[in-house]
Amino acid sequence: MASVSNALPKLFRWVFTVLAMFAVLGAVAICLAIVIDPKLPAGARAAFGPVTLDLLGEPGTVALRPVGGDSDFTVTALRGNVTLSVEKAGGLVEVLKHWGLPMILMNLIFFAVLFDLLRRLFRNVGRGDSFTPQSVRLVQMLGGWLILFSFVSAFVEHWFSEAAFAYFAQHTTVTISGTALHLPLPHNGFMPHVGFPFGSPIFFSGLLVLALSEVFRQGLALKSENDLTV
Repeated sequence: MASVSNALPKLFRWVFTVLAMFAVLGAVAICLAIVIDPKLPAGARAAFGPVTLDLLGEPGTVALRPVGGDSDFTVTALRGNVTLSVEKAGGLVEVLKHWGLPMILMNLIFFAVLFDLLRRLFRNVGRGDSFTPQSVRLVQMLGGWLILFSFVSAFVEHWFSEAAFAYFAQHTTVTISGTALHLPLPHNGFMPHVGFPFGSPIFFSGLLVLALSEVFRQGLALKSENDLTV
């Protein structure tokens, strides 16, 4: 049993090392995609469907049809009573590139740093240096990194959602029982303002890790006092 416990820190260290490497490679790939900025060929048109799916408990269809030099995306639900149509759906790819790729890059950088901090922490644990100033700093950095990411991601995800919704508002028509409805534009106050990430589990995880780091710091201080007393 003791041998298994001793092997766990080493196992976690290697697992987090591999995960950090994958996150770094993913971040490099996203950076290359942003720099290269690949474009769809002129006049490129995509098509598929209609595909029958279960939508809201009723049979519905999803289809992408070529129209002109672009494609239209159509979703039909509730026995044809509700239809959602997105014109020039190819432009959504540009929105995903300009706003989605930076958001993915931010997440990959976050995971790369997170896994590296965990790798360094379990390296210390494997050496038997759990209650050391270096380990306490690593735990504090881990909690601070989680809290920082929760705030930054709240802003970035809002910007991406607003950009995507603006595109849908300009190109989407919802038809309900023959009545066409258009989505309101974001500047009309429909989109919520950026809020603090107090409901994010990452934010509360960061607070918990910071609280644990304080416990480690107090334990280290008591250990140092006992060593001086002896």
